[in-house]
Amino acid sequence: MLMSDFSPSLQDRWALILGASSGFGAATARHLASKGMHILGIHLDRRSTLSLVEDVKKDIESHGREAWFVNMNAADEQERNKALDDFAAYLGGKAEGSIKVMMHSLAFGTLKPFVDRGGQPGLTQKNIEMTLNVMANSLIYWVQDIVSRGLMGHGGSIFAMTSSGSSRVIPTYGAVSAAKAALEAHIRQLTFELAPLGIRANTLRAGVTDTPALRKIPGHEILLEESRRRNPTGRLTTPEDVARALGALAEDDCAFVSGNIIGVDGGEEVVG
Repeated sequence: MLMSDFSPSLQDRWALILGASSGFGAATARHLASKGMHILGIHLDRRSTLSLVEDVKKDIESHGREAWFVNMNAADEQERNKALDDFAAYLGGKAEGSIKVMMHSLAFGTLKPFVDRGGQPGLTQKNIEMTLNVMANSLIYWVQDIVSRGLMGHGGSIFAMTSSGSSRVIPTYGAVSAAKAALEAHIRQLTFELAPLGIRANTLRAGVTDTPALRKIPGHEILLEESRRRNPTGRLTTPEDVARALGALAEDDCAFVSGNIIGVDGGEEVVG
């Protein structure tokens, strides 16, 4: 790809992606790199899945873009501070306002019923607090740190991934449902507080998508089959669908789009 093909409003800016090694995060990293962005990718992978990370990095670099990836617990305060300090030191005098886009796509929670039934243990306090911290509250802490460091300023945009499970009951999804509902509330509050700084925030609600995270949900096969039946397009949402939507919304032309829950699902949500 020629540099002339890059987006003028995104070229040579950085995208911070939480959950960059697979699913929505990986697809978005690839797509934003194709639009001219450098990628600061946060991920948590064991040795067995590190090859996936390398594939994403190679794809980013194939566009002549930088790929700064950190294998860490995104919900750990010390690791977060170190990652951002190292990133700022790397950019030096170019760090201020360097992050144009932030995407929160962390999928790490406990899938259990609230109440012990049929021998299946219910959620513990630790399970619930961990799920909410990783999948919702971590958004706030990352935003606080990039804004206070001056890494994101006027023209920045924040995106968080939710799902229809934020308002629907899915077996064993209770803690994740609570986290998604909290995430949507966090985005509403950030929209209000960051608007004076010229930073916008939106939630993206993808349709049911066949990702590694979805496959961890018990009975995911039923979810996939039902969504194929319901979706007017006759197919599932893909991570690339979400990546393209986010890339369009990140453009300066969409600077007044903020505070929304935006469906990226081919109309799946409106079909009963």
